[in-house]
Amino acid sequence: MLSTSHEYRNTNTQTINNLLKAINGEYHAIYCYEILANQAPTQEIKDKILEIRNDEIRHYQTFWSLYFQLTGKEPALNITEGCGKDYMSGVKSSFMDEQTTVDFYHTAARETQIPIVRSSFTQASADEQNHAVWFLYFLNHS
Repeated sequence: MLSTSHEYRNTNTQTINNLLKAINGEYHAIYCYEILANQAPTQEIKDKILEIRNDEIRHYQTFWSLYFQLTGKEPALNITEGCGKDYMSGVKSSFMDEQTTVDFYHTAARETQIPIVRSSFTQASADEQNHAVWFLYFLNHS
């Protein structure tokens, strides 16, 4: 947690924008992974997708909290993309999204001067890379 609610109020716009983008990306993933889990061909895959979804919920909550602490405002949620139409297209788009998110989170971590925000993006990027590996596995074994 941030040490005081006003300490970073004048933080740079890029950090705020990165947190907002992350919040919306996580919100989208939470929504799509629930759909994808219900399309999974086996219970084992469904369970793993739901486990990944739980990580995304945790990331969402972390980024939401940081955004609120930095701005004093609740973030505006906006889903601009759809989910995959079927299991395989959903897995492929999830793999691509996770890989893109890893790169974005690394960049966001480098761009902020706030240690807790940097740490949160760094930890989430490691989780997202793990998710990408799972989606790649599903692509090759379904």
